[in-house]
Amino acid sequence: MKEIFEKQEMTSLASCMSTMQKRGYTENFLVNDAGLFSADTQKQYAPADVQIVDYYRFEGETDPADSSILYVIETNDGAKGLLSDSYGAYADPKVSGFMDAVDAGLKKKTMP
Repeated sequence: MKEIFEKQEMTSLASCMSTMQKRGYTENFLVNDAGLFSADTQKQYAPADVQIVDYYRFEGETDPADSSILYVIETNDGAKGLLSDSYGAYADPKVSGFMDAVDAGLKKKTMP
């Protein structure tokens, strides 16, 4: 029954954020010119310092411009938090570029 409840509560950006915060992902991250920034601790992170634990995409019911993505993030110093962005054509290029760099670093580490 718990699994069904979790699926139901993960149907909107707000409910997913609430669920992840209850699981300990409480840092509020944003991306600036220098990289990932924690609004809570004022710390700055490079792509190599970041791991994407999970992500969730949400599509607007009536307007594709309402699409968003929520990244669940952990850093090399143990910070756990969330980063949200628009998805698709309205995505912030800084966020997309940073997350692509994180993904590229992960692939580089796992490739033989």
